[in-house]
Amino acid sequence: MGQHAVETGRAALRMGLPRPGAFEAADRFVEAGGCPATIGVVLGTGLGGLADRLTGAWAMKSVDTGWLAKSTATGHAGRVVCGTLRGVPIVMLQGRVHGYEGFAPETLTRGVELLAALGVRQVLLTNASGGLKHDMVSGELVVLTDHIDLVRRSWGEALEPDLAGEVPQRSAYYTPVLADLALEATRRTGLPARKGVYAFLSGPNYETRAEYRMLRRLGADVVGMSTVPEVVASTRMGLDVTVCSVVTNVAKPDAPTTTDAEDVCSMAADAAEGVWAILEAFASRAAGISCVSC
Repeated sequence: MGQHAVETGRAALRMGLPRPGAFEAADRFVEAGGCPATIGVVLGTGLGGLADRLTGAWAMKSVDTGWLAKSTATGHAGRVVCGTLRGVPIVMLQGRVHGYEGFAPETLTRGVELLAALGVRQVLLTNASGGLKHDMVSGELVVLTDHIDLVRRSWGEALEPDLAGEVPQRSAYYTPVLADLALEATRRTGLPARKGVYAFLSGPNYETRAEYRMLRRLGADVVGMSTVPEVVASTRMGLDVTVCSVVTNVAKPDAPTTTDAEDVCSMAADAAEGVWAILEAFASRAAGISCVSC
């Protein structure tokens, strides 16, 4: 056991590997015409159109992988798309599944397991969220530095144990240098952006006014119903993780406004340029290209 485990009396957290089904799905994807990749992306609500920008884009329905479940959520197309950006191979998941759709915890991490099985070592996870700060605006981008998990499940527990190593002790799940790079990229687009903390709730209902007040007091900047399971599992597999959350509505508990799924999709799509700028910066970094104005 590692030093931290000895001090706390808890067993060391083992590294994890994708389950066999993820490797089988990766083989099926490649054999059908897809490709391995360097960078993996999960496109959240309203951001699926970014996959069409990849050079030489090729797609497979998620369910045709034999591994990924079909999402029932609005704005989640359910495709796996591969292509290149600045010569760097990238694979994108157009949408994800959520716990509120009735899926078990071990299903929520299948997407990032497939990305890892395809050779990805860096993931960009995106989502739509509700803003909790008074000075936020709809369409703002928040690059996460931490999260508050209010669902509390053993995310990543279903991974295959990797007996060769333990998860390195980290102060955070998120890779700081990549968060800085992502924030710089979003600001070049002129869109409002900041770093922040994400509160994860199970959904599917939007939060009450009392819950908004509670989350603010807990230190959250945005709130949503996804992503954290993928973050935890990705870290267990040794991937570098960056999360960009699009603020699609701002919580105003004392002057509430109504929001529906179509509004969320529309607002997230308007912020797509900022997410694309992050991906361009990451691709340039992977290719060893200077990215001053990309």
